[in-house]
Amino acid sequence: MTVLGFSGLLMMGLLAVGQQQKAAAPVAASATGAAKGISGPFSSRELAQFTALGPIDTHTHVYRSDPAFHALIKRLNLHILDIVVVDDQDPEQVSLEAESRSAWGFVRDSDGRAAFCSSFDPYKVADPGFAAAANRGLNRDFDQGAIAVKIWKNIGMEIKDANGNFILPDDPVFAPIYEDIAAHHKTLIAHVADPSSAWAPENPASPDYSYYKENPVWYMYNKPHPASKEQILAARDHVLEQNKDLRMVGAHLGSMEADFNQLARHLDRYPNFAVDLAARMPYLMLAPRDRIIAFILKYQDHLIYATDNEFAPKNQLQPKLAEWELTYARDWRFLATADAVDYQGRTVQGLALPGPVLRKIYHDNAVRWFPGIVPTAH
Repeated sequence: MTVLGFSGLLMMGLLAVGQQQKAAAPVAASATGAAKGISGPFSSRELAQFTALGPIDTHTHVYRSDPAFHALIKRLNLHILDIVVVDDQDPEQVSLEAESRSAWGFVRDSDGRAAFCSSFDPYKVADPGFAAAANRGLNRDFDQGAIAVKIWKNIGMEIKDANGNFILPDDPVFAPIYEDIAAHHKTLIAHVADPSSAWAPENPASPDYSYYKENPVWYMYNKPHPASKEQILAARDHVLEQNKDLRMVGAHLGSMEADFNQLARHLDRYPNFAVDLAARMPYLMLAPRDRIIAFILKYQDHLIYATDNEFAPKNQLQPKLAEWELTYARDWRFLATADAVDYQGRTVQGLALPGPVLRKIYHDNAVRWFPGIVPTAH
């Protein structure tokens, strides 16, 4: 889609949300004052509106079961997808077996509010029979009720072959795994590549600056001969083209968070592709508001709410509970109201999306792209 194409979308967006904005603007003015946006946990009124959506978070990492945490999920009327991933940089994610055991324990204790997303260990890619062994593990999880599989950015950004080349997502070694996922009618979550700032000089103004300061292993700018972001995304697209029956959700806006024209072209081109919003809400908040409204309205069937929230043994319980609710409250205010919302000391105006669009982003799209994420009894 060209920039010119968005001008028509802007008119559509303004017409569709104008009435909601007019109705909500006085509330924003009286609630926030002139200088500071709303922050903090849900008010009772906000909580009722949020829970009425039947919200689903399709991107979380929970490796700990605690009664207080389950109580929070129930109070928010929330369903979540609990994702495992193998990361040799994180002691709690280095063992797929131990991580899966903890995640399955949480899922089974969740009273149907959590579903399981499996994975395989890509660090074993050079082992004989790698793909067959990966499929055996995935199929065991499918038999237990897993609804999805995730591949992570270590494919493309860390793991190398015997010649020192980065292994990309479309490497033939992974082909039998993708075919097996599609044959089982499961969804592939693809977190491949990272924000463009990972390949750029340091920029303190970037939303991702602190992440790469704390996790320099994923900062590619100073790496010798890294795979480019364009190469990694092209390999991801090749997987889509080779597996037209494979349902794929691109995590984190499909790693196209800074270029909504690029993302629009992908959503137009690949009917089996959707994206989640996990950990990329700042890019929506900092983009031109009218343009984001128009984009969301056009692609409302391919945008799925998610956070990338985690809850692990290393986390302190009460601060983590507060963090989860604050994230949901902030995101809901931004998407659902025209209020002034606080984002790290900056004030941004909410989008006031129409109710049916909110329902798709928070619930319907998750059900469509992740069959089984909500048990039929819920």
